[in-house]
Amino acid sequence: MPAPPVVGLPHVDERLAEDLASGLAAVERMLRASVESEDAFVTEASRHLILAGGKRFRAMLVLLAAQFGDPTAPGVIPGAVVIELTHLGTLYHDDVMDEAQVRRGSPSANARWNNTIAILTGDYLFARASDILADLGPEAIRIQARTFSRLVRGQIRETVGPAEGEDPIRHYIEVLADKTGSLIATSGRFGALLSGAPEAVVERITSACEAIGVAWQLGDDLIDVSATAGESGKTPGTDLREGVRTLPVLHVLASEDPADARLRELLQGPVPDEHLEEALTLLRANPAMDRARAELLRWADRAKADLAELPAIPAREALLALCDFVVERTG
Repeated sequence: MPAPPVVGLPHVDERLAEDLASGLAAVERMLRASVESEDAFVTEASRHLILAGGKRFRAMLVLLAAQFGDPTAPGVIPGAVVIELTHLGTLYHDDVMDEAQVRRGSPSANARWNNTIAILTGDYLFARASDILADLGPEAIRIQARTFSRLVRGQIRETVGPAEGEDPIRHYIEVLADKTGSLIATSGRFGALLSGAPEAVVERITSACEAIGVAWQLGDDLIDVSATAGESGKTPGTDLREGVRTLPVLHVLASEDPADARLRELLQGPVPDEHLEEALTLLRANPAMDRARAELLRWADRAKADLAELPAIPAREALLALCDFVVERTG
């Protein structure tokens, strides 16, 4: 089975690229095997999103982080599978909450079957992840539990919104750190920890990966506004249409500049299709985009500062290149 492409790493050391490709292929095999059930329908539902593809970005980070220890250590591949199963489980649940119809170019599980099947399948993936995790030791179990707590807390805080008097922009960044950054941070932590890397290295990689995760999501915010359909692979303005208050939107809503009055009016809620092009045009030209990009750069630079303290091996250069890619993909 061919390994997924190495996401965002166009200039990887040749030997490292071979190691990553081999590792990702092993992750893919174990991932598919881990959800097999005596019940054919449970297997079909559980493999639905696995077979739909995906970048395996988090698994790749596990494998990269493992380069700072022994990348062939027996816990590395299972650790990557745990991360991917956890991520996939959250996608089943996200699609129910978002009433999504499509995921990775295929009908979402809730659209193909129903919400109940999607929720239960996500729960099944979490259970399978826990079963694998039990063989990786109590420290890995504790890390996973705390990560899952952050994932759920982030989702709750996003759903409820900022409390009265709370800064919406700070609230938003904290939600991103919990919802997106936490699992990406744990990807790096698992790779380094399970490969036997030194504790200081484990902590640096964990911090860097969380910053990469936040920067990646901030990049998605910008791409939704700035990119064309052909560039981004999705319809521009999807977040605006759904009334999602991403960082550029929050900066506009916080503005008191009279010149922003019309845009603030458009962004108060979901933007109707007849006003979407106007909203996109105004937002693309607004200083809010520069402020959001500056925040992305701060998180990318934070990641680079952590990575600069790591041993100078090809994996470090690959992670630094990933930081650049996270920025460059936004144009």
